[in-house]
Amino acid sequence: MAKKQETTTNEGERRSRKEVLMARKHAQQTRQIRIGVAIVGGLLLLVFLAAAINELVIAPNRPVAIVNEEEISLKEWQARVGFERAQRIILLENQLEAFQGNVGVVQQFAGQAINDLLQAELLGQNTLNQMIDEVVIRQAAEARGITVTDADVDAEIGATFNYFGGGLPTPAPTATATVEPTPSVTPIPTAVITDVVPTSTPFPTATLGPTSTPAPTATPVSAESYQEEFGGLMAQFEDLGVSEDQYREIVRNQIYRERLIEALAEEGELAEDAEQVSFFVLQFDTEEEANESAAVIDSSDYLSVWNEIRSLPADPTSGSTAQASEVLWRTEDAVSASFGAEVTETAFALPVGEPSGVISRTVDAETTLYYLVEVTGREVRPLSASELQTKQLENLAAFIDAQLTGNLTLTEYDRGRTPTTPVLDPIFTTAPTATPVAGGG
Repeated sequence: MAKKQETTTNEGERRSRKEVLMARKHAQQTRQIRIGVAIVGGLLLLVFLAAAINELVIAPNRPVAIVNEEEISLKEWQARVGFERAQRIILLENQLEAFQGNVGVVQQFAGQAINDLLQAELLGQNTLNQMIDEVVIRQAAEARGITVTDADVDAEIGATFNYFGGGLPTPAPTATATVEPTPSVTPIPTAVITDVVPTSTPFPTATLGPTSTPAPTATPVSAESYQEEFGGLMAQFEDLGVSEDQYREIVRNQIYRERLIEALAEEGELAEDAEQVSFFVLQFDTEEEANESAAVIDSSDYLSVWNEIRSLPADPTSGSTAQASEVLWRTEDAVSASFGAEVTETAFALPVGEPSGVISRTVDAETTLYYLVEVTGREVRPLSASELQTKQLENLAAFIDAQLTGNLTLTEYDRGRTPTTPVLDPIFTTAPTATPVAGGG
């Protein structure tokens, strides 16, 4: 009996040891799993932290472009894109209010702003190009001792709101009148009165008309009014995530640009005048009609033909394509933009008063125009304000291109990181509601 109990006790002890060993093995496996999970979790956490640090700390400071060893960071570029988007959104919202909610009118007049906001990548690239130009401009300006103070920025911002310290802007100098030369050739009038019939009826006494109303005197903008308008604009920008400091920096860059344009024009002694011509021109759609008019000119004179064509009433059924016009004092660029290189070359080489032969100009694959011209004057004259501005901008563009040659590095780190905020309100992309037609079905 005692032996049986001892056997049972030994089996119980063996079972207990087996369970203990299994429990130990299970605990060891559980511990290993937990260690593995902890290691994987730690690695994932490290990866997440590294990604977060890269996107929030490292990436924003990485350059998207390097201009003459000066970097444009991703953060700066993204902020500028945000400003460009905000500026366009404010324009659209103001126009929507001005047109009393008529989206169709806004889409017609501000369609480019809407397209810019919808094409985020293109807007981002254009913004980067603009920032690159601004770096070159600022570097060149500072190298010439040009500075822009906070007071300059204040004055420029005030001028955009017509605020000049509570006074009126300094009047622009009055341009000196240019003495017009006596035309070498005078058009023949279509009708000339040769007989005067005497009459005993006295001429009526002229009645004095009302004195012309003078232009209204400009009213100085008060400081309070200016602050109210400027504050309203800044509130709009801040609602879209743009700070006043960023707005002021944009204005500062604009002032640098204007002052460098003036400095470069002075350095390069940019001419403010150019050779210009005036001429009569006859235009035809067919070479046959141009040759016929040229033959008539050979047998008579240019102005007789020009006046005859000019005096003909518009008649679509006549079959004639002839058109007569006069061009007064244009530069080579202006003539070329309107009539092409062929007419320009002739107009600036032909002696005054001598009719040209037929000039052929190919407009496109399907259209060829034919011209007969006669120059009436040629002299060096001052450029118009728009022509001078165009010339100055071309001079600046050439200077920037020269500065960037070999000194620009694009990292392409901006790819896929173009901001799409602030977001355009969908109302600006909806189809406008058709206006109902009175009496329509």
